[in-house]
Amino acid sequence: MEKLRNGYLFPEIAMRELEHMKKYPTAKVISLGIGDTTEPIPDVVTSSMANHARRLSTVEGYRGYGAEQGNKALRKAIAETLYGDLPIKDTEIFVSDGSQCDISRLQLLLGSNVTIAVQDPTFPAYIDSSVIIGQTGDFQDETGKYQNIEYMPCRPQNNFFPDLTTTATTDVIFICSPNNPTGHAASRKQLEQLVEFARANGSIIIFDSAYAAYVTDDSPRSIFEIPGAREVAIEISSFSKFAGFTGVRLGWTVVPDELLFSNGFPVIKDFNRIVCTCFNGASSVAQAGGLACLSSDGLMAVQSVVDYYKENAKILGDTFTSLGLDVYGGINAPYAWVHFPGMKSWDVFTELLEKTHIITVPGCGFGPGGEEHIRVSAFGHRECILEASRRLKSLLS
Repeated sequence: MEKLRNGYLFPEIAMRELEHMKKYPTAKVISLGIGDTTEPIPDVVTSSMANHARRLSTVEGYRGYGAEQGNKALRKAIAETLYGDLPIKDTEIFVSDGSQCDISRLQLLLGSNVTIAVQDPTFPAYIDSSVIIGQTGDFQDETGKYQNIEYMPCRPQNNFFPDLTTTATTDVIFICSPNNPTGHAASRKQLEQLVEFARANGSIIIFDSAYAAYVTDDSPRSIFEIPGAREVAIEISSFSKFAGFTGVRLGWTVVPDELLFSNGFPVIKDFNRIVCTCFNGASSVAQAGGLACLSSDGLMAVQSVVDYYKENAKILGDTFTSLGLDVYGGINAPYAWVHFPGMKSWDVFTELLEKTHIITVPGCGFGPGGEEHIRVSAFGHRECILEASRRLKSLLS
């Protein structure tokens, strides 16, 4: 714990926002920072949760503990609706209270003696959980990196994907696609190279597909679209950004039967033991909502909200582009990754907050590769997005 560097990124931003609001109590602060959804959950989903909750007050409808692995009907619906023709079995799906919680459960499964690789920039939870579980050395101020972590540069120059010809072999590879923070969705060719790299080196890929619902081109939504991935990959995902469940809390992890440790023991058996030891199962109310999301009406309703956020991303991306800045992402993800050449990202964050009352996220919070960038979230009410666009144009033009 003592190795952790400062506070976790998003609580640090929240603290600075609070200080700003004390300084400017009448300012209307617009948050384009933390990736928290803002639009109401569709009624078809909340009605299902409400009905389930009411049934709990009846003798016939009451249920206590459920299966730690999740409601069987929901596991089946995830397999059939979200994975379609892919050979994913409901018994390989573990329903949880969110993908971030599953990251920590997987770290507990993997233990402190494995080596890991992460994209740079990357979602901070992969690194911070690695520090907490004891996989890393000390933080190096001169490099902005922890010892014993393989940082894989993901820049515009390499199409935001690791150059695997120069990547050291590690036991575990964390990959997020569509990526948080850059918004890049890995291509089929890139993921084929990754799977082959993992197979050749005996690595396990932890594939985070929390933003898969935002993919609109032919980029794979799941690592399991790639031949051979079932032998080397675990996939985590979430209802948070797909269905507005950031407060409801519901996610899942897929551990294929074919994924084996080097001694031939199935990984799924050990992960099942971790889940049964550390978790009593996701809320039955949340799981009722998840089932409603995957109904035909539910899918249509939640997709309309995803489309709303994607339009927000286009507005913000077009705004920064019109100001002559290089903007990445915002097409297959709800984030725009904006380059401010020659500037420290915390300085950009501070200037935008001070002069426009807009919260963003400094790129360096995602690793040294994020310096000179900010991440801008498209989660917001349309009027706030349009007002942010006006303020940014007024300042930066």
